[in-house]
Amino acid sequence: MMMGLRASGLAAMAAVTAILLAGCGSTVKLDETPVETRTPNAVSSGVAGGDAASGASRAGSTAVPAPQTKVATIDLGNGAASKLGRVVYFEFDSFVVGDQFRSLIEGHAKQLAGARAKRMVVEGHTDERGGREYNLALGQKRADAVAKSLTLLGASESQVEAVSFGKERPVSEGHDEAAWAQNRRAEIKDR
Repeated sequence: MMMGLRASGLAAMAAVTAILLAGCGSTVKLDETPVETRTPNAVSSGVAGGDAASGASRAGSTAVPAPQTKVATIDLGNGAASKLGRVVYFEFDSFVVGDQFRSLIEGHAKQLAGARAKRMVVEGHTDERGGREYNLALGQKRADAVAKSLTLLGASESQVEAVSFGKERPVSEGHDEAAWAQNRRAEIKDR
């Protein structure tokens, strides 16, 4: 009798533990890469708490012009060349690929689809705010979002590698929204 109660108690504890662990799982699915369909006119800023999930209010946001993009000349074949950007910028605490970067990603995807031996790496970056681990994860989500967009538009998965550097490689050392906007990015580089 005592053994039966102990077994049913253990089974109940196992069920409760399973429910609790399921509730702790992330709801973000990286295989469902979000692509923004609106065209924002400015990069928005966050207030205190940085590029991390801090629940900070955006009431004090100010508009900052989009950062300058790096450009690469791409050979489109038949002697034609095109200049494509190499950087996709992100909103505060987001890994949504903005619609304004659609042509950039399409151009690189066409290039990869036309040259199957070519390889690229997508490096995800964040601004300085937030913890190291969170920013590494956010940088990876940004890199994965761009890599997934490239594969959806024709590149093969073996041609694209996504890596994160989090906040470790800023392009701007400033401590204001203009600097942070430049650091919230994914860079597309040849390998």
